[in-house]
Formats: sequence, C-alpha cells, structure tokens
Amino acid sequence: MAARPFLSASRVGSFVTSFIRKQDAQGRIGWTAIADAIEAGHRLPRAVLRDAFIEGGHGTLLNRAAWVDGLGFCVKAASIMGGNAAKGLPTVHSAVMLFGDREGQVEAVIEGDLVTDFKTAGDSALGARLLARPDSRHLLLVGAGTVAENLARAYSEIFPGLARISIWNRSPERARGLAERLAGEGYPAVPVADLPAAAGEADMIGCATMAREPVLLGEWVRPGTHVDLIGAFKADMREADDALLQKGRLFVDSRESTIGHIGELMIPLASGAISEDDVLGDLYDLVGGAAGRRDAEEITVYKNGGGGHLDLMTAKAILRLVEGGD
Repeated sequence: MAARPFLSASRVGSFVTSFIRKQDAQGRIGWTAIADAIEAGHRLPRAVLRDAFIEGGHGTLLNRAAWVDGLGFCVKAASIMGGNAAKGLPTVHSAVMLFGDREGQVEAVIEGDLVTDFKTAGDSALGARLLARPDSRHLLLVGAGTVAENLARAYSEIFPGLARISIWNRSPERARGLAERLAGEGYPAVPVADLPAAAGEADMIGCATMAREPVLLGEWVRPGTHVDLIGAFKADMREADDALLQKGRLFVDSRESTIGHIGELMIPLASGAISEDDVLGDLYDLVGGAAGRRDAEEITVYKNGGGGHLDLMTAKAILRLVEGGD
C-alpha cells in the first residue's frame, strides 16, 4: 500500500482547501518559527476578536473567531465534554478553519490540538524571548501535563543555553515521569519535590496547572526571574498570589482576552490588590517597542491567556510550514 501523503487537499472552484492533522505535521514545525509568526502577526493591525459559548446538556461548545487585516479570518470550534473521560474518550475535540483575507475562501481545516499545542507554548516562548534574561539557564515548570511538556521543548529551543529544567507537580509520579521522558530525549530535566526552594533558584518559571488557588508565591521568587502564567483560563482560576503580581512588571499576551475574563487578573483587580494600570502592556505593545524588562534584577510576569488571533497566527504558520516545508 502506498504511503499516505502528509497533507490532503480538496478543490472547491478555483480554491484548494488543505486538511492537516496532528500527525501530518510531525517534524515539520519548529518553536522558533511559531514564535516568529506570532511576533510578525503583532506587527499587523490589531485583531478583531469574538468568542461564543454554548452550554448544552452534555457539555460546552466554544467558538473563537478572529480577523487580522492582511492575515485573514479564523474560527476555532471546540466541544468540551466533561463526561468523556469516564468513557476513555478525549474531553476536548476541536478544529480550526482558516479563511482567506480577500476572497474569503476556506484555506485550511487543521486539527485543533495541533494549533493549540503550538499556539500556547509558542505564545509563552515569545513572551519569554521579549521579557526574560537572555542568559537564563534554569527553567522551573510547575505542572507536568501536555502544556508543561511543550513548554520544556519550546523554551529549550528559544534559550539554547538552558542547563536545567526542574519539574514540580502535585503528583510526584507525574513530575518524575515527564522528567524521565524529557531526559531520555536529551533535555536536562529533573523532578523536584520542594517547590519554594526550586522557585527561589530558577531564572524562569512556567506555571501550567489547573489551580484555582495560588500555587506560586511572590516571596519565593528571586530578583531577575521571569514568570510565565499559563494554566488559569476561567474567572475562578489563578496560579500566582497578589504579592507576585505586585512585585513584578506585569504583562499579558492580549488585554482583550485576559483582563476581564481570567481570574489571574480579575480576582486581584476586584480586591484592589492591583489596578488595570499595573498591566504594563500586551504583545502588541511589546512587539511595538514598549519597555519590557529594564534591567537584570527586575521580575517580569507574563499572563498567557490565548485568543483567536493567536490561533490565526499559529494556524497560518502551520499551513505555510506543512505545505512549503520551510
């Protein structure tokens, strides 16, 4: 039997639509290329974003839509079915559709996990490239799931001088399992049991948990550290305490998708622990030249909240890299 081509396509009129699955892109996409694409996307006009949620009897349908002038349109649809885990099925099923900027043709349908994986870690990698100390050598990951694993790979590519990747998780077995898997591939990964001590030694900290109460405290974090907060995505979720947000220079990937939507900021804003003026900028500001890290002693804090425009920028890059191979 002939090998299946890595990319399938159909022709509608004069337009060709590509269908890309996760396995189709294996080995064709690099983290630097994704970070570069997200940075380039933020040099274009600001995105127009719309989200929609439908709560059904068995789950939730989430739709995220975005348009960037000069890049095109994108719709990401995801079903979130809480009961699937008990059936041995994935909780989330998703797909991303790309539409041309001028004629509106369907350019591609891409498996949602592929876009989400590269978007999430690529977003954080770009934030770190803009805010962390370039000489950072010790990364601490708080969490041991898929996002943490992708962060280890992305940060290692963006910061080739990394000498240590510490991994902490509420379940020590999961931290050990991820560390062993990464170490087997040549990454300098080790599990750690003492989170406060590890946080006090790290140059960069990436939090990717499902926490609803802070797991990372400001008193643990030493001067010069870059903190990347990824896990919280609902209004009742947060990973960092007030002290950390107060002592660091605070940035977000997108004001529109974080300030009024995610507990990481909503909760301390509501209590008065921080104000909106404490959010010093988002990726549009940073890419546009706003001051990020000003010296080697400052703590920088970056909230990765996602957004449909980031799916669009990432999906366009995936389509280009898979079709063209560069």
